[in-house]
Amino acid sequence: MTRIAFLGLGHMGLPMAKNLLAAGHEVIGFDVVPAAVDAASAAGLPVAQFGVDAVSGAEVVITMFPAGKHVIAAYQDGLLAAADPGTLFIESSTIAVDEARTAHELAIEAGHRNIDAPVSGGVVGAENGTLAFMVGGSDEDFAAALPLLETMGKRIVHCGGPGLGQAAKVCNNMILGISQIAVAEAFVLGERLGLEHQALFDVVSQASGQCWSITTNCPVPGPVPTSPANRDYQPGFAGALMAKDLGLALQAIEGTGTDAQMGRLAQQIYARFAAGPGAGRDFSGIITDIRDAS
Repeated sequence: MTRIAFLGLGHMGLPMAKNLLAAGHEVIGFDVVPAAVDAASAAGLPVAQFGVDAVSGAEVVITMFPAGKHVIAAYQDGLLAAADPGTLFIESSTIAVDEARTAHELAIEAGHRNIDAPVSGGVVGAENGTLAFMVGGSDEDFAAALPLLETMGKRIVHCGGPGLGQAAKVCNNMILGISQIAVAEAFVLGERLGLEHQALFDVVSQASGQCWSITTNCPVPGPVPTSPANRDYQPGFAGALMAKDLGLALQAIEGTGTDAQMGRLAQQIYARFAAGPGAGRDFSGIITDIRDAS
């Protein structure tokens, strides 16, 4: 049994924390949002009043925050100081590569261990314990974290040193954002050519256009009963989060001087989507914007 502080009990964090608790670990949660605290308490997860209280005495601290600025601020404003020496910090938010490396340096300077371990798989993956983890950090720290990551996920990949877990995540989500737009455009085009949604799905899901955005996150109701399209695009993975992740991709594109034209365009499309009703809808709802704009 490991004593774990889990900070950030939102749509992803709470089911991840619940899986750790169900596996027999001692888990203390924390969140600044009252509704998240209420949901955690209703689920039987103990919740501390303050983050520093959750961290004190923990062997492992897992953070799942909205943005890198929140991670760095939390580290600097008491989490690192409150933790016992040598605590393993697992940073599972999706943040910029340079922010992940800054968080790593802060943790090391404070006498702790740190890995970046962002996730892929959405709320369903978090609930089912089938997330994919992309991990950046030392071999030793990866090995120490692996049993816990395997409780929350199905595929765990050590991508290299500090920050490289976030590097893999930003590349993955750039592919995802681009492919979801392509799939949405194809279905709108198919509609206007007279194709039934099911017919197009039956072809593409078994042909060279097959991808996760078709087989799992199909943007039209019907072909994939569990896709957000069948529940009025309730996330899932919200358009605002995809816009944020593509913003991180754009930072990386510009910082490395990469000629990534599709990544830039996808960022612009999702930024517009998230500026309107798409902010709270699943990112596959981009199909509604494509229909309206055509």
